[in-house]
Amino acid sequence: MTNPPTTNGPMGPELTLRAIATGMILGGVLSLVNIYTGLKIGWGFNMSITAMLLSVGFYQVASRAGAREWGMLENNIGQTAASAGANISSAGLVAPIPALTMITGMTFSWAVLSVWTFAVAFVGVVVAVGLRRQMLEVDKLPFANGIASAETIKSVYSAGSEAMARVKALVIGGLFGGVAKLAIHVMKWKHIALPGALGGYPLMNLGFSLNPSPLMVAVGTIVGPRAGISMLIGAAVAFGWLAPHALDAGWAAAGDDPAKSWFGSINKWMLWPGVSLMVTASLTSFAFSWRSIAKALRGTSNLGESSEGDVPRSWFIGGLVLAMAIACGTQMAFFDLPLWVALTAVLLTFLLAIVAGRVSGETNITPVGAMGKVTQLTFGILNPGNAASNLMAANVTGGAASQTADMLHDLKTGLLIGATPRFQAIAQVFGVMAGALAGSAAYLLIIPDPTNMLLTDDWPAPAVAAWKGVAELFLEGLDAMPEMAVTAMAIAGGAGVVLAVLEKVLPKKTARWVPSPAAMGIAFVIPASYSISMALGGVISLLALRMNETWAKRFVVVIASGIVAGEGLVGVGLAIQKVLEGGG
Repeated sequence: MTNPPTTNGPMGPELTLRAIATGMILGGVLSLVNIYTGLKIGWGFNMSITAMLLSVGFYQVASRAGAREWGMLENNIGQTAASAGANISSAGLVAPIPALTMITGMTFSWAVLSVWTFAVAFVGVVVAVGLRRQMLEVDKLPFANGIASAETIKSVYSAGSEAMARVKALVIGGLFGGVAKLAIHVMKWKHIALPGALGGYPLMNLGFSLNPSPLMVAVGTIVGPRAGISMLIGAAVAFGWLAPHALDAGWAAAGDDPAKSWFGSINKWMLWPGVSLMVTASLTSFAFSWRSIAKALRGTSNLGESSEGDVPRSWFIGGLVLAMAIACGTQMAFFDLPLWVALTAVLLTFLLAIVAGRVSGETNITPVGAMGKVTQLTFGILNPGNAASNLMAANVTGGAASQTADMLHDLKTGLLIGATPRFQAIAQVFGVMAGALAGSAAYLLIIPDPTNMLLTDDWPAPAVAAWKGVAELFLEGLDAMPEMAVTAMAIAGGAGVVLAVLEKVLPKKTARWVPSPAAMGIAFVIPASYSISMALGGVISLLALRMNETWAKRFVVVIASGIVAGEGLVGVGLAIQKVLEGGG
């Protein structure tokens, strides 16, 4: 090992108290946004660039009051901590944790949730530290989000005017999203009913309406036209064609109020084909990554090897032991899982997190859903009839895999701008801590009653539906499913396999016309109005690129990210206010 790097290099200070503090604050705040959007639509967002721009704007203002310049490496430490904190939603808060409550009635204190989510994410951080050299320096995997963050931070510091232009765009988007959400709440604006009927049922009852919220439009702008239009197709199939048939046949129940959406009652049946479509598509796409999987399993000779500025090998080994102890201990203490189950979950986590990191590096898609489902299927066989085993062992795998991939993208950014890996690892640990504390508090405040609040119009929670559905299959068996749900699952599952295969085998120019099976599956388990808004956002992004590609690449995603953050934060605040006022 060479001498350890100092915190002051040619590009200014790097690991500083204010960098860690800034990242923790931003990570804690942005974790609320991902929890909000995760429970709304099942999606979370990489917050690296958002945190980067917010910190630049803050310190630009602070510098006028005499604060020291906010340097590029210091900013990178801040955004590394912030992205780790914002990603805490994937540690279980928007999927297996509420699913377990809905199945078993088990509830959790803030302290338990904070420790649990930190433990899950910490496993991912440690695995990422061990994989850094192999995946970034030896295999030189792209990690596209990391490259995007690196290019952004370079452009921000090469042209001050560009930085402030993007910061202003982010702030404008945030203000618009926040004010819009507040106006909708104060003015009590409702969905605009679409005229007409399908199969004899009014479109409004089937969920086809115009949502006044800009959130879903912004999300559609970020995910792009293919995902947005795929969701519209999914909504048309699910609620335009399948729902009327299910209502006529008595498989699904109509709602109590003929003037409102019947999503809550229809969803009790519709979630089964939707979950099947998402799961089979995810696992099929994952199977196509077999070369990456094989490389990941073979290419571990450098696991834990360190280069200049990296975490020393002794630290890595100590971290592995600590991560295993914490992860096993929390599973046993909080969920009463036997030692062999807890230990198997952690060992499987190490294996699948390696796979997830490589797949994310090559494709820019982190297969968190597939990781969780693989573990759910495994423990459904190894320890049948135990909901906690099925969900929380899988929680370790999915959450840790997501954190591993997130950190590897951050480490890629650091590699490209000359950052110190060990400082980024330290920042990630502090960021995870902030996200666990803030995110767990927000979850408990905004969703105090998951059983009655989730899988509804207000909180569709598609990820919860997927995890809960798989767990219930192993607990209750196929005989407990609603009438014709098994047949619908088989058909939807087959469609998921076919679409996922077509995505992979067709030429790229042709494959882009294949609807995304994952997006279609989500459309089955959220109100059709959400899918309409997201399709609109996808079309807006496409039109913006056609009209002015340069401007669109600079500002469209930034503005949309601001809208998501602005509405998300105001939405969390309003939800907390409602709970505190006794509104439930």
